[in-house]
Amino acid sequence: MTIAHPPTPGTALWVHAHPRSSSLNGRLFREGVRALSAHREVMTSDLYAQGFDPVLRPRDFAGDDSPDDASSDDAGGPGDIAQLLGEAHARGRLPADVREEQAKLATAELLVIQFPLWWYGPPAILKGWFERVLTAGFAFGDLDPQLGVPRRYGDGGLNGRKALVVVTAGEDARSIGPRGISGDLESLLFPLTHGVLWYVGIETLELHVVHDADTLGAVGLEREVERLRERLRTVDTEPARPFRRLRDGDYRGTRTLRADLLPGRTDLGIHLVPPD
Repeated sequence: MTIAHPPTPGTALWVHAHPRSSSLNGRLFREGVRALSAHREVMTSDLYAQGFDPVLRPRDFAGDDSPDDASSDDAGGPGDIAQLLGEAHARGRLPADVREEQAKLATAELLVIQFPLWWYGPPAILKGWFERVLTAGFAFGDLDPQLGVPRRYGDGGLNGRKALVVVTAGEDARSIGPRGISGDLESLLFPLTHGVLWYVGIETLELHVVHDADTLGAVGLEREVERLRERLRTVDTEPARPFRRLRDGDYRGTRTLRADLLPGRTDLGIHLVPPD
């Protein structure tokens, strides 16, 4: 059973995934936290700096005191990984570093996720943070008692939160745009905005993208710092992406969008509610 975690108003968690504090990302992280702290209480998870282990290991579903060697492969008994993690969460046996991250996330009303785009996705350390922290029983895992559908995609343990994704990319807006050779950034990050965040009930704001991150120069860096500060000044009033909610019936009786909605289309945009 997933326990709902009502956020504390006026709080934020900034998750930062870059190994160099002297980098563009390091500067944006420091300046962004400073700017957001002017109107929110900001917690941080600087994943590389705190040495967060992104690897899901037997100890995650068997308890803090379980060994991580190969002989413990079956620790926790039968069941899939999600089930085993949910059981460990229910028993209060998740590792201390996971419990600490879950406590911060349970408190935060706004989640800021910042990372460089590496191989067209987030760094592995951030992917591992999602895998270890967003466990069954904490972020998802129960049914809507009235509708009988899973509390996912717009509902779940982390409902009532918004997320701002801050991403730096070495390419310009054309090459990583809708017709660019590298693919559309919105589509590349759909597994994050929809498949991770929306899945557990977190609404997402429009992406904050820094293009040409490797060649900005001093002037460009200051421009991007100020642009992030300005974004954060108005983040509380921004509308979220209107992704379709599972509970509203648009996927009724199936895992695909109903045939009468936007017939003939197969792009990822079908999962957004069309404007009136």
